[in-house]
Amino acid sequence: MIRAGIVGASGYTGGELTRILSLHPHVEIAVATSRQYAGKKLSQVYPHLAGISEIICENVDIGELVDRADVFFTAVPHRTAMDIVPHFLEAGKKVVDLSADFRIDDAAVYEKWYQPHSAKKYLDEAVYGLPELNRERISSARLVANPGCYPTSIILALAPLLKNGMVDTRTIIADSKSGTSGAGRGANVGALFCEVTDGFRAYKVGSHRHTPEIEQELAKLADEDLTISFTPHLLPISRGILSTVYASLRKDIDQQDIRELYQAFYKNEKFVRLCPDGSFPATQYVRGSNYCDIGLKVDERTGRVVLVSVIDNLVKGAAGQAVQNMNLICGFDEELGLETVPLFP
Repeated sequence: MIRAGIVGASGYTGGELTRILSLHPHVEIAVATSRQYAGKKLSQVYPHLAGISEIICENVDIGELVDRADVFFTAVPHRTAMDIVPHFLEAGKKVVDLSADFRIDDAAVYEKWYQPHSAKKYLDEAVYGLPELNRERISSARLVANPGCYPTSIILALAPLLKNGMVDTRTIIADSKSGTSGAGRGANVGALFCEVTDGFRAYKVGSHRHTPEIEQELAKLADEDLTISFTPHLLPISRGILSTVYASLRKDIDQQDIRELYQAFYKNEKFVRLCPDGSFPATQYVRGSNYCDIGLKVDERTGRVVLVSVIDNLVKGAAGQAVQNMNLICGFDEELGLETVPLFP
């Protein structure tokens, strides 16, 4: 039995980690931290966990915390993670970090988009935690940088094409929409019901912090530097991401050829599902699950391919993928704890 620690348990991601790990056959949640709710059961913060997890939130000093678990999930804000992750690593623990602090390979790029980095020596060691692309490296890692939600949806959509040199990398446009849980659980006027319901808007146009992460990982697949246009939007739903990605094809290739390419690329991937020809995915069909559904269309008139990718931003976009990564670094079956069938309606 592996002892797991959730640092930052009272956020949406922490709640999802608790839900998933509580049903994992080889994991015991040994400690869950929260400054705001210290002394309260997590099931008081999230009533849906009543009878599932009775763990009490604690505000624990890092010196005491490191001995309480074998693997830690750091579901904390950027900057906070880089301050605490080194303590876990120095104590011989394994870490799945859900912040952006270890996702960007180049410290200068990170600092341009975020803030000064105080744990640069661990950047080379951190493995980008997208199992469908980095499974072997993740399996031998002790620090996994769990991908962002938008990047997960976009990278999985494009990976087969970029890996095979099928698209002009100068033409990539990613148009993404997210539910409001992506903004976190903290008080935020822009995420209030009256601010969101009956509306639909773009935000952080040309300046979203996930941009360098997306470009970094797409460049690795394409084996060339690239720049994309990425625009996120806020949907009046609680959870889910839908990304529509456009790119010009380099070759005269038809719909069936592209479909066969995707089928071959993802044939052994439990959590990536390819939609039948003529149909496209929707957020409600992956809700509560670790699946990424992908639909595609070759637009012969424009010479572009259109890709539609959906995930649950709190599961495959955060906690579910983190558990998938934990399973790999701990030597478990990759699917353990993640067998939930999507909830519908």
